[in-house]
Amino acid sequence: MKSEITLQDSHSARQRISGHVRTTPIAASPSLSATTGGTIELKLEQLQKTGSFKLRGASNAVLSLTEAERAHGVVGVSTGNHGRGLAYAAKQAGVRCIICMSELVPQNKVDGIKAEGAEVRIVGRSQDDAQLEVDKLVAEGMVMLPPFDHPQIIAGQSTLALEMLEQSSDPDTVLVPLSGGGLISGVGMVIKRLSPSTRVIGVSMERGAAMYESQQAGKPIMVPELPTLADSLGGGVGLDNEYTFSMTRSFVDEIVLVSEAEIAAAIRHAYWQERQVIEGSGSVGIAALMSGKIKEPSKCIVVVSGQNIDMNLHHRIISGEDVDVAQES
Repeated sequence: MKSEITLQDSHSARQRISGHVRTTPIAASPSLSATTGGTIELKLEQLQKTGSFKLRGASNAVLSLTEAERAHGVVGVSTGNHGRGLAYAAKQAGVRCIICMSELVPQNKVDGIKAEGAEVRIVGRSQDDAQLEVDKLVAEGMVMLPPFDHPQIIAGQSTLALEMLEQSSDPDTVLVPLSGGGLISGVGMVIKRLSPSTRVIGVSMERGAAMYESQQAGKPIMVPELPTLADSLGGGVGLDNEYTFSMTRSFVDEIVLVSEAEIAAAIRHAYWQERQVIEGSGSVGIAALMSGKIKEPSKCIVVVSGQNIDMNLHHRIISGEDVDVAQES
């Protein structure tokens, strides 16, 4: 029987990964505060070493391996940021790493993983296709470290919430990007234990929001993976999901969806008003605020989760060009 992930697991993970990850800053957003009438702060996790929060969970998982597991090497499936974090953590620990990805993953994210020293295998048109290759490698003896549904991954991601609550006291709302649920499960667990009255709101894209659709259905379901500016939020939750589906159900108060146009507007806002380069998945919380989908955010922390956007695409978006990801895929 699977064990519950606890606040103690979060504190243990924080101690374990100390020195391996950055403590990222929180910054006030005068422009978003003026727009919403609340006090809006941005948790700038895109400034993490590998450009996203994923390094926290990957580092905790790799550092928790036994010597025998390290000797066999690690493998994972990724839309980009988990793969980069896992590749970096494995390299630091001297562990072999293979990342399996679908053809939908942007080339810049593939290149970023290769730059960290991992082997990349491109398989099929979905995360599920790439997972089949992972399963083969696991059968050959490698250790799978998945992107979200894993206790050490979730505990590592949860350390972000411990930092946030030390940096900013008594938020009434926290906005967290939502995909497979590894981040929001960990963050939600910590916040509901330490600040129970704080609303935890997940934000995903309208195109292929697997966790949202699964929560609506009351169980994990298959959802078509579609091209989106929030590409890091793509992929399913796994029909055999052990942790994040139930943790999202327990710790998340609401899930909101944002459109491609709203995501693009948030990327532009982050650049021109906040002086931050962020990817589509990292912008969804800002998008939800700008579109008026968050009610009464009197003191709100927005998790900005990643910056690993293709810079040519970023230039087009901040220049005001209409970008149709469906046509470009």
